[in-house]
Amino acid sequence: MAVRIRFARHGVRNNPFFHIVAINARKKRDGKPLEKLGTYSPHPNIKEGAKHITLDFARTKYWLGVGAQPTDGVRFLLERAGLLPPRPLHPKVKRSPAAAAAASSAESQPKA
Repeated sequence: MAVRIRFARHGVRNNPFFHIVAINARKKRDGKPLEKLGTYSPHPNIKEGAKHITLDFARTKYWLGVGAQPTDGVRFLLERAGLLPPRPLHPKVKRSPAAAAAASSAESQPKA
């Protein structure tokens, strides 16, 4: 069973509120989760001016440890919380040895 850590949308129209859940990857977005790991409110509080995030660190570490894959939005929050290492800004592009040799030889030749 492939498990994903993703958002489940709650709230009302134009005022979403998300639960961060561990759920089977084949279930619907708002389907019954295996476990609720936290909450996320994307709209800042008027008084504090900050977005509210709650997260159960121990259970999130457990699900990551058993192979649950976070979605991109959840991955961003987990990186900010320090549970995942940050992704590189520019991922390395893998080239075949022939393409790498051709690129290096083209750079070494003087231009006329």
